[in-house]
Amino acid sequence: MLTAMGEDQEGEARGPADLDHFLRLLRDAPVRLATATDGIDAARLELRTTAEPWSINDILAHVRAAADNRERFIDRMATGEHTTLGYQSPRSELRKTNYVDLGFAENLAAFRSQRACLVDRLAALPTEQWSRGALIRDRPETVASYVRHLTDHETAHFEQIETLLRQ
Repeated sequence: MLTAMGEDQEGEARGPADLDHFLRLLRDAPVRLATATDGIDAARLELRTTAEPWSINDILAHVRAAADNRERFIDRMATGEHTTLGYQSPRSELRKTNYVDLGFAENLAAFRSQRACLVDRLAALPTEQWSRGALIRDRPETVASYVRHLTDHETAHFEQIETLLRQ
């Protein structure tokens, strides 16, 4: 059965068009975030409320930490050398960083730079290497499925940010 992204149930990319779709989502992520926050006062981007205890900058910091975490798994799977990888929580990853302490503009610039490097690495990856994988939490994962996890996670948080900015 195909998902909306043209993958099989395990999240495998089915061909070059699917890989291009992933790369476009990854490439567009910082642009989407920059567009959504363009012209927004820095204080608004740092605002935490009772209703929403995470500021927009906190959400970006979380997205960055999750990307750090998933990119390490993607890079390790792409080598084809790992059969099992120990799960690491993106939330515990955030606690190891200073991302929450950085300003939004600095976080966005770092995210943009990091993302450009990931897109370059993945764009250079031969198609067959997208199906390389490992067991993570006793589940078979691949480069493609972890890229999908990354883009799904970011899409949900970018929608959260866009909703917060409309309020």
